[in-house]
Amino acid sequence: MTVLVDDARWPAHGRLWAHLVSDDNLDELHAFARSHDVPARAFDLDHYDVPEELIPRLIAAGAEHVDGKELVRRLIASGLRIPARDRR
Repeated sequence: MTVLVDDARWPAHGRLWAHLVSDDNLDELHAFARSHDVPARAFDLDHYDVPEELIPRLIAAGAEHVDGKELVRRLIASGLRIPARDRR
């Protein structure tokens, strides 16, 4: 499994946010997130929203830094992507 994190580009709550995903397995993604203090409430069906300041720590812990297009491409290829039409 590879955990991926993209660049923080999405503003909300006075911060910029990135996405943390797995290219293989949600259970391992949840374990990685828990072990790096990413709260469960940050999970949105197929990814975690993570604040910009957390990105260096996630990369140091083994997350692969990719651009947003690569992150989405690999998430779709994994079969874990939840399309926008199915989100709510």
